[in-house]
Amino acid sequence: MSPPKKISIVVPFWNEKETLPVLLERLSSVFAGREEAWELLLVDDGSTDGSAEWAVAQAGRHAHVRVLRLSRNFGHQMAITAGLDRADGDAVVVMDADLQDPPEVIPELIAKWREGAEVVYAVRRSRQGETWFKTFLASSFYRVFRRLAKVDVPMDAGDFRLVDRSVVDALKEMRELHRFMRGLTSWVGYRQTAVEYDRAPRLAGETKYPVWKSARLAFDAITSFSASPLRWILLLGLLVCLLAALWVVYVMIVAMVDPGRLARGWASLLAVMFFLGGVQLLGLGMIGQYVSRIFEESKHRPLYLIRTDTRAKGSN
Repeated sequence: MSPPKKISIVVPFWNEKETLPVLLERLSSVFAGREEAWELLLVDDGSTDGSAEWAVAQAGRHAHVRVLRLSRNFGHQMAITAGLDRADGDAVVVMDADLQDPPEVIPELIAKWREGAEVVYAVRRSRQGETWFKTFLASSFYRVFRRLAKVDVPMDAGDFRLVDRSVVDALKEMRELHRFMRGLTSWVGYRQTAVEYDRAPRLAGETKYPVWKSARLAFDAITSFSASPLRWILLLGLLVCLLAALWVVYVMIVAMVDPGRLARGWASLLAVMFFLGGVQLLGLGMIGQYVSRIFEESKHRPLYLIRTDTRAKGSN
């Protein structure tokens, strides 16, 4: 493969005023003396702490910095999408702004790309600064997702990865509203490989993905790539019907053998009624989630809106 002409680094951020200056400094050190041209594409997802203003100021005087400001907070996955849509590099690196994804790993990603890989994802060898509970949930999610969705999403790989221009163009064709970029990147195929790294603790501030937000992303990922939850509800319904049929047979036998026993058992009857009601509500709720996604997709609203696109004058 001929030497790459340009590497775009897409970094979505929301209220990362303390980490962005360090990120820019470390990226500048990584690319100092390298043959590749590079661009840092910062995507502001509705920040309110002054980090967006700092980024715009850097774009005004730093030839390598470009800033997209979304009109409001659209979410992490949408911010990544906006960056991929606007990045013009021959390869695009996606990473977070909290510096848990070390910029020093990027040369390894580029090396694998130059060897012929079209997707190079960074796999976490260790996860510093995270509780065992969150690590356990993340590991469990990947295993459940791979089994349900039949999509070969790499274990312990986040959004930190390099994708070739051909992969970026493929991802731009998919405009679904509920997005799980790791799943989409795996779904498109192409030649994929991995680079291992040790994930560092967050440099400053608080995580933007607490457990509840990670759980919501996991739910969106599963429902976007799999109809298995609906099949689970169907199987549960069949099981309940079978148990109900057995119960009817049992009641008929008791009525013939010992009619006096039928006066008892109100507690168990109420328990069965509550169970059946819960199954029905669960089924309706799950179906409702899928129907609501159909409704939202049918509106064909834009995935995001851009307020400004700022880059240094004279930069390509």
